[in-house]
Amino acid sequence: MTSIFYEDYELEAGRRTGGRTITETDIVLHAGQTGDFYPHHMDAEWCKTQPFGQRIAHGTLTFSIGIGLTANELNPEAFSYGYNRLRFIKPVFIGDTIHATVTIKEKNEHPKRADMGFVIEEVKVMNQHGHTVMACEHVLLVNKQRGRGKCE
Repeated sequence: MTSIFYEDYELEAGRRTGGRTITETDIVLHAGQTGDFYPHHMDAEWCKTQPFGQRIAHGTLTFSIGIGLTANELNPEAFSYGYNRLRFIKPVFIGDTIHATVTIKEKNEHPKRADMGFVIEEVKVMNQHGHTVMACEHVLLVNKQRGRGKCE
């Protein structure tokens, strides 16, 4: 477990996660957990008559797996504050392998707490062809390191 304080985050710093192949089991389990049994996800024959021609993963499944892939580093100084600008750009199909890239987009002082700041990560989830299938901004609330001066 590495402590990374607000001051330690560098704009434009980035990382790439490993990949994860989306399976039919993923889709079926997600449908059961969420109650979303829309035919776009569950009915292979009906999907053949639709523009994509095959079943697609739930957007919320793509989000949960894509964001889960980014959770490979535990930082006890940062807390997830939420997500902004979430978009599902392209469909994810059974058999697609997705990975995520994370780039530090901006840092902002907390308006009420001098001991914390906001770090905005740009998250892009891509398929095996390099196409972005989902994008969002992950907002982190991060502790400042005690004893350091004000951040620049």
